[in-house]
Amino acid sequence: MVVNQFRPSLLAEPLAQEKLAGMKILVVGSSGIIGSAVANALSERGQDIVEVTHSGEGLTVDLSDIASLKELYDKIGKLDAVVCAAGVAQFGPLEELSDDDFTQSIENKLMGQVNLVRCGIGQVTEGGSFTLTSGGLSQKPAAATTAVSMVGAAVEAFVKGAAIDLEGRYRVNVVSPGWVAESRIQIGLGPMPGIWARDLAEYYIDLVEGLQTGQIVQAETAKPDGIP
Repeated sequence: MVVNQFRPSLLAEPLAQEKLAGMKILVVGSSGIIGSAVANALSERGQDIVEVTHSGEGLTVDLSDIASLKELYDKIGKLDAVVCAAGVAQFGPLEELSDDDFTQSIENKLMGQVNLVRCGIGQVTEGGSFTLTSGGLSQKPAAATTAVSMVGAAVEAFVKGAAIDLEGRYRVNVVSPGWVAESRIQIGLGPMPGIWARDLAEYYIDLVEGLQTGQIVQAETAKPDGIP
């Protein structure tokens, strides 16, 4: 685990402590491997979870459509925190990636999360937080991951800048997961080296319920017992 602490939060600790339980938290991507683990873990801690998916029954949203994001916030009303565990970016060798591949990656994984924060200002109660998701490829690219690495790194840069602009009002952080064990199994690999989604969820909990802002939290392995 590596934590890149960019700036400490200036939010008052008593305010954060008052909201350690019973917070109304939007989890975007709640049907996915990571999102479902995060939603379940927060719910077990007494938080009021609003689950949102891309399609299906219940609340849905299209991250690439800012009108869809605004409509979602209007439906939900006031929130205490937002977690995004969604976002699509295209894999493929650079010479095979089309303009559409890059556009889709930018509009969904990058601008979807950027606009989730922008549209959430005023909808999330001041003193609340936004926790986004990038990915290990943002800092450790591999073959055929140019678009994925690019937008993930941009999400991390956005978080550092937004944390400054929103300091004292909102906290903004990002989790950068490594290989998720369940995802490895889905594509026919062994679960390790990877991190189980239930262990990954602990990093999101720390950011939602903590005081930090402007942090890029690399989550490649489970946290050692007793380490906050």
